[in-house]
Amino acid sequence: MTGETESLAALVARIRQWGTELGFGAVTIADIDLGSAEEGLERWLAAGFHGGMDYMARHGMKRARPAELVPGTLRVISARMDYWPQADDAGAALADPARAYVSRYALGRDYHKVLRKRLQQLADRIAAVAPHGYRVFVDSAPVLEVELASRSGLGWRGKHTLLLDRSAGSWFFLGELFTDLPLPVDAPVTPHCGSCHACIDACPTGAIVEPYRVDARRCISYLTIELDGAIPEDLRPLVGNRIYGCDDCQLVCPWNRFARITAEPDFSPRHRLDQATLCELFAWTAAEFDERTAGSAIHRIGHERWLRNIAVALGNAPTTPEVLAALRARSDDPSALVREHVAWALARHCPAGRDARR
Repeated sequence: MTGETESLAALVARIRQWGTELGFGAVTIADIDLGSAEEGLERWLAAGFHGGMDYMARHGMKRARPAELVPGTLRVISARMDYWPQADDAGAALADPARAYVSRYALGRDYHKVLRKRLQQLADRIAAVAPHGYRVFVDSAPVLEVELASRSGLGWRGKHTLLLDRSAGSWFFLGELFTDLPLPVDAPVTPHCGSCHACIDACPTGAIVEPYRVDARRCISYLTIELDGAIPEDLRPLVGNRIYGCDDCQLVCPWNRFARITAEPDFSPRHRLDQATLCELFAWTAAEFDERTAGSAIHRIGHERWLRNIAVALGNAPTTPEVLAALRARSDDPSALVREHVAWALARHCPAGRDARR
């Protein structure tokens, strides 16, 4: 038994080394007993905080039971990969209402593709020396990825519910490799948020309703990415110029002073998305949207929601001839969803009693 334990420990050391070679910032091993997380998940779902993400409720407690998701699973290998890009200053983009703000994680190639490929390569390397049953996950199934990562010492859960690490902040992606190998597990790390509540104070819509609890229905990332219909009118002014996702809670986090610029070229900005104005992006045709977001996380929201989001941001922008012209050009858009948000934006610039065509 001692020999087997030593052999598995040696394998974990090799897994970490392979992870480094494949571009991961760290790799840890988690146990699959997440029973203590079920109550919190149930309360979150019961409160309706998942909004229109019906799949969250549909999968129920399977998220907290890895062996039900993949029978035979004994451990979960959690890995993180830095994504903070060499891009135009995020603060400057948010401060300029004429510019479009895209969440830093979505400026480059779709992280699902990048991480899935690397995790598959990691699984293959493991299989070459220790054949195993496994499955790779990157936001592709009901997995409590932050819970698994925090329990195995990859970081701790911050008050914004994201994973934090003292040496890397939170600007990283997570991916998992479910395996039937009985690998020795890693211990959790001590949380280091203390009395800080910068992330809670910074949330534009008050979506972080209390430490470690987010109401997705108010979160700008949910509103601009997951929400399929109209963005609630009372929240539209709070969206500002954020057209895809929101990073505010991370931008103010003190631990992100230690975040590293990613070494992964796939996460570098494409098509000037870190510098573009709202008006130029609003002019993209459906064909241009498909071409320029191909292979990007942005592509899945589609052209209609892209225009919806930008229309809201244009409604929050200063009134200029360029902004008005851009909105009027879409006032007869084939999409009722787009027309509604354009009309709202024009009304913001041209209150009742004024001719919106002037």
